[in-house]
Amino acid sequence: MSDYSDLKGNWEETRTKLVKLFVSLAEEDLTYTDGNQEELWAKIQFKVGKTKSEIQYILSGL
Repeated sequence: MSDYSDLKGNWEETRTKLVKLFVSLAEEDLTYTDGNQEELWAKIQFKVGKTKSEIQYILSGL
């Protein structure tokens, strides 16, 4: 996933990785809707207690 601002392209793969990495996330927390990227990032950040940059860094290493 090279462009983190656009989650749509590889979302199924990214969602699977997030659920495996962060047990506090549930599948229903990661429902992607076009146009709601920032809301989704905010929900992920709140649930895992990390910044968007930290999450992106972790994902880039996978």
